[in-house]
Amino acid sequence: MKKILVLGCTGSIGSSTLDIIENEKEMFICCGLTAHSKKDELSALSKKFQCPSLLTNNADEKDYKNFISSCKPDIVVNGIAGSPGLLPSKVTLELGIDLALANKETVVMAYPLVKALSEKTGAKIIPVDSEHSAIFSLINQCGKENSDRILITASGGPFRNFTKEQLENVTLEMALNHPTWKMGPKITIDSSTLANKGLEVIEASYLFDKPADKIDVVVHPQSIIHSMVRTNDGMIYAQASDPDMKHPIISALTYPENVKNYLKPFDLLDKELTFFRPRMDDFPLLKYAFQCVEKKGSYPLVFNAANEVAVHAFLDGKIRYTEIAGITEKTLQNDWSETPETFERVFELDAKARSIAESFITEIVGDRA
Repeated sequence: MKKILVLGCTGSIGSSTLDIIENEKEMFICCGLTAHSKKDELSALSKKFQCPSLLTNNADEKDYKNFISSCKPDIVVNGIAGSPGLLPSKVTLELGIDLALANKETVVMAYPLVKALSEKTGAKIIPVDSEHSAIFSLINQCGKENSDRILITASGGPFRNFTKEQLENVTLEMALNHPTWKMGPKITIDSSTLANKGLEVIEASYLFDKPADKIDVVVHPQSIIHSMVRTNDGMIYAQASDPDMKHPIISALTYPENVKNYLKPFDLLDKELTFFRPRMDDFPLLKYAFQCVEKKGSYPLVFNAANEVAVHAFLDGKIRYTEIAGITEKTLQNDWSETPETFERVFELDAKARSIAESFITEIVGDRA
């Protein structure tokens, strides 16, 4: 029986993981839970699964280290949203514990450092994002040496058919209504702007050691094909299932085995599959992400930080929808060629990027006052 520690247990990834644990009692047991601020919900889940918990809104590195060590997990599922997920990923790998990773920011902000930790301690990093889980599985099956190109699928979000003029009038309520997935507000906004797909492009480049010109994004509204790999002979291999995050989570928890489970087997009958090119000029955050992959240095980190600040400003009603991309672009125009060599420097550059992005938001708010 595998002991699972769930970071971010009240979010969508955490809830799906707990559902798996509850339905696969012979395979898994929950040995610990964390949540950022939902104290009552965390307490109830702690009692239900009879395991210790940690409220993390003020948690530091020592707190994480003590908690994760005391839980003695076989694997940690990191379902924390945003940059706060980096610190517990670092601690998990330092402790030599396998990491089932749904937190994109761990890779986008500090993958070279995270990878070095993984190699030092022998702890595995297993991607949980549906796209990266699919690519991970396909490359393992096809062989890295045979895999030429990665094709990342995107639902396109709720505005995939909007004109440039219509995008100017998108409201918060409209942006929070995703057509396929039920997620938290930040990632839902990111999906609508294609910033989330941009983060996935950066993540895929790092995880699978592919340059920008070996990665494509394909808009696939049905979200049935989770990503594809084109092999050297020109053939494309795809992973397909109904859009349910439990599939990639259980794949990570059982890796490297492929086991029968309680999830409904996928049926391809009566399914319609369509694919389109993304409109990068109308959704420029995806274009900026590709540029960050090419430039390297701290550009991926800054893309994440500036976008995160801008999205929260949009959620708070301070800026318009299309200004999210503008703020991110302006922040990226600084010189971010430095490659951080320590986690401390990662956090310093992250804070600097956020400060610059905040200054652009202040300007916008001031101009409208």
